Amino acid sequence: MTPTTPTRSRKRFPLHIVVFLAPAVIIYTLFMVYPLIGSLGRSLYAPSAENPRVDEFVGLNNYQRLLTDPNYAPRLEGAVKNNFQFFIVHMLVQNPIGLLLAALLTSRITRYKAFFRTAIFLPTMLSFVLVGFIWGNIMLSPLWGIVDDLFKAVGLESLIRPWLGVPETALTTLSLVSVWQFIGIPMLLFSAALINIPEELIEAARVDGATAWGVFWRIKFPLILPTVGIVTILTFVGNFNAFDLIYTVQGGLAGPSFSTDIMGTFFYRTFFGFQLQAGNPAIGAAIAGVMFLIILAGVLIYLIFVQRRLLRTE
Repeated sequence: MTPTTPTRSRKRFPLHIVVFLAPAVIIYTLFMVYPLIGSLGRSLYAPSAENPRVDEFVGLNNYQRLLTDPNYAPRLEGAVKNNFQFFIVHMLVQNPIGLLLAALLTSRITRYKAFFRTAIFLPTMLSFVLVGFIWGNIMLSPLWGIVDDLFKAVGLESLIRPWLGVPETALTTLSLVSVWQFIGIPMLLFSAALINIPEELIEAARVDGATAWGVFWRIKFPLILPTVGIVTILTFVGNFNAFDLIYTVQGGLAGPSFSTDIMGTFFYRTFFGFQLQAGNPAIGAAIAGVMFLIILAGVLIYLIFVQRRLLRTE
């Protein structure tokens, strides 16, 4: 008699996963993927010279015009530079402070942790319009701004200036306002990563005589590097999609000498028209294509050069 081999039963397809994912996938496709594909397709067309109401296929001519036309090229360059400055401020201010807050709020000596987490995360849930009104018309107002009163109270009257009305400080000021609003997100992500570190590793380091700083820098920080990478790429994508706060605070204007225009606001002004000029949907769609390429390049650099190294070190 030949021995019978046990037959492997086929695993049933997990339909429950499809049920849970379907609503999110459908909504994301309708409101994100489909408009993105439509914008990329729109960037390849332009109004016909014979009949402006009819669009004709022009290939990459819109992108060439965006990069060479003196009406668009300088503003595109300025918007890209401003966007990178916006991102750098978040990377150098928001994420390190978020990590510091997470370390403090996961420490055993900190009390009222839930209260502080809620208070720090609360601005994230506020609308951009409300945040823009608070900072633009109350905190930083040159007439009755609370920030100016605080400078006067500590004897720093020399620092008082129209922060949102000076090209040299307008974008940095808006970046810091954005940091104030969204610092709760990296704080929560870093807190979740720090909480998941096994307590045995920390206790072993303390037994070996490591200081609190040594435990954090040599034990905790290397273990949360994947979270640091995720926070970095989320910051990059979020900053290059930013629009609402800057447009709200500037009241529909492009700021002093277009010094606060980033890719999102530049796209909006070009697509729908800004100040006295009519909108140009074809060039606006090309700006959306450039935004997509910049974000895609940043994500690919992270996945190829950063995430792979982090996975190898785990």
